Amino acid sequence: MKGYLDFIVKPVDGRYNNRKFVDGKELILNTELENHNYVSRIAEVVYEPYKNETGISVGDKVIVHHNVFRCFRDIRGEEKNSKSYYGDGMYIVQLNQIYAYDKVDESCNCPRWFACEGFNLVKPIKETKMFSSNFEKPLVGILKLKDPKLNGLHEGDLIGFGPSSEYEFIIGAQRLYRVPTTSITIKYERTGNEEEYNPSWTESGGGINKSS
Repeated sequence: MKGYLDFIVKPVDGRYNNRKFVDGKELILNTELENHNYVSRIAEVVYEPYKNETGISVGDKVIVHHNVFRCFRDIRGEEKNSKSYYGDGMYIVQLNQIYAYDKVDESCNCPRWFACEGFNLVKPIKETKMFSSNFEKPLVGILKLKDPKLNGLHEGDLIGFGPSSEYEFIIGAQRLYRVPTTSITIKYERTGNEEEYNPSWTESGGGINKSS
């Protein structure tokens, strides 16, 4: 079974990530189906499309749009799957709903994440203004995973991006923003005092260059 242009995936470790274990006890953080903040965004590729010009293949883990696994309630209050649901626990996703994929980097023979064409993963940095109420600098971050077609920038560069272009994802233990390539506006010169901002609640696993 294959799609022509679309991938077929299944969620890794369930459709929602609203459970946390503390001192051996399971806590349910949220029970609202519609709350996208607790929807899992890590999937495993079950079938790749006939026309596949990406580096993504069967068995790879991918970062997908938050609505892929999301449940809804209709006007009668009945639980419904998203439009992506195919059946038997599998979902159909278009390429523009996949932002990064995890596989072995042949240059080092180790697993790592790669950004998909058209998208970048950016790490926010801490705000340095003394009287600012923000924890992080707005619209500025470190380029962690780069669009393979993006020229003139490198992973590790400090960049600026347009408002409302960032979307939060947790990959491994890292909180990152998905930023479309078209929303990157500027490259800043690094001064050496930029400190990555990562909330403590994300620190429960490996970083983005480790297999999740």
